[in-house]
Amino acid sequence: MDENSEQILSRRRWLGVVSTPALAAALLPQRMLAAETDASAAGGPAAGARIYNVRDFGARGDGATVDTPALQAAIDACAADGGGTVLVPAGTFVIGTTQLKSNITLHLAASAALLGSGDGKQYHAVGAIPLRGDSTLGDGNWALLYAVEAKNVTIEGPGTIDGQGHLFNNYGKNGAPPPSGIGGAQRPYHLLFYRCENLVVRDLRLVRCAFHSIRVIQSQQVRLEGLYIHNRVNVNNDGFHFISAQHVAISNCTVLCQDDACALFGSCQFVTVTNCVFSTRWSVFRFGGGVVRNIAVSNCLIYETYGCPVKIGAGGMQLENLSFSNIIMQNVTGPIGINFSSRGRGETGGAAVAAASYVRNISFSNIRATTVPAPVDSYGGDMATIGRIYDGEQHSCITLNGIGDAFIENVTFDDVHVTSAGGGSAELAAKRKIPATTREYFGVWGEAPLGPPAYGLFARNVRGLALHNVRFEVASADLRPAVVFDNVEDVAINGLSAQGNPAGEAVVRFTGVKDALLTASRVLTPAAAFLQVEGEGNAGITIDGGDLTKAAVPVTFRDGAAEKTVRLRA
Repeated sequence: MDENSEQILSRRRWLGVVSTPALAAALLPQRMLAAETDASAAGGPAAGARIYNVRDFGARGDGATVDTPALQAAIDACAADGGGTVLVPAGTFVIGTTQLKSNITLHLAASAALLGSGDGKQYHAVGAIPLRGDSTLGDGNWALLYAVEAKNVTIEGPGTIDGQGHLFNNYGKNGAPPPSGIGGAQRPYHLLFYRCENLVVRDLRLVRCAFHSIRVIQSQQVRLEGLYIHNRVNVNNDGFHFISAQHVAISNCTVLCQDDACALFGSCQFVTVTNCVFSTRWSVFRFGGGVVRNIAVSNCLIYETYGCPVKIGAGGMQLENLSFSNIIMQNVTGPIGINFSSRGRGETGGAAVAAASYVRNISFSNIRATTVPAPVDSYGGDMATIGRIYDGEQHSCITLNGIGDAFIENVTFDDVHVTSAGGGSAELAAKRKIPATTREYFGVWGEAPLGPPAYGLFARNVRGLALHNVRFEVASADLRPAVVFDNVEDVAINGLSAQGNPAGEAVVRFTGVKDALLTASRVLTPAAAFLQVEGEGNAGITIDGGDLTKAAVPVTFRDGAAEKTVRLRA
């Protein structure tokens, strides 16, 4: 044995836990090297600051050997020493279900990958996490990496976690079991956290998950940043899925998935999402259940997203103080759907049904959106399937839909520009009876004729609605109004610019609208009328100024609407 080898072995004995090869040390951030290693195996001045290389616990990293026992042993040793860093160096480490513990940083080197085993026997349910039948917390409790009631857990890259989700396909051909032998609710998440505090996941590539990529349940102080999630192998692949999580910060992430990109169920509060890119077959921001408040989404790009990028289906919940700003939506359906009923819904996210439900104080500002006629498979084979295309996903618009005696309150659109795909027919324009459903935004429009009666904005049962500098245009001819209001009170519209069609009825249609002020409106293309007022329930409508010269007449009345309900000022 040469002198260098003897020095290395002596150092390993001296450390008592793990070696720190020069190459591995060079891959680690400087903050990891700040503390000198103590001579004792546990405790001492360096407790909580040591580095545990999984190879020193028997991990092979050859892409074939199951390294779960070695990874778990490294984590357990680190936890026993009060915490520290578990290092996954270069290599491909095949693992199954592994538990993370408090005060541990799991660091994946740039050329390191944790590869989810394709053998379902390497996974197991996490018994401490209840299922939907127990407390409506969710669909499954299987995971690749998980933590329960842990604190100060960090998972960081720049390495990769690959779930091999195609081997767990829940939609096998002819009813055949998936290659892994497990599917359905047994499909493992990439990362699963339950009742944890101070979680950080950063600078990772998370790909091909069998289920949702990151699922966070009833946890506090969560930071997700610099993540690249590509999750399109198993149809209902979510990106982020939160259930009653609070104080969450998401930034600088790219999420390409097939189901909800950022679901917030239950009582999610104090959440910020900024500087992110999203694309998915279904919705990006989806809300349901509990007491939801204080959510801010800003500086995000959303493209090729169907099932409505912002989707709020509320019933038996309290939702308030949501802000969406500086967002670009390219080639989407929706693009915003808020559907509210005072009746309870099944999707409570583990939260009790609110005694007095409401949806209020929501703002949308600096939004640019283009819609498509219907979902299309434009991913070039990137997704396993586009799935069912719902009738109500076609010819979509922004939807604010209150049902029965429930009102959506205090909604603001400021500097919003939507270009609709167009194609709306006279039959759609004549649609007055709107289904009373909150299940999904496209369910509202799923009865014949298929689609909404407006190409820009439909609002029903809304109180306190403000539009400032809003522009609605169409990419192809459309006979529908740009705006349709039904039973809407306390309306302020300033600087509305919208295209019309001389073969259509009007640019704007009001039914049962009270106390509405329209100022500085502009009709962009020839139209039969600017405003059509219908029914006997209208009152206090004022049109003040603007350029309505492209409309043949400024206002028309039908179905018993009285002319005295509208005051037209030059």
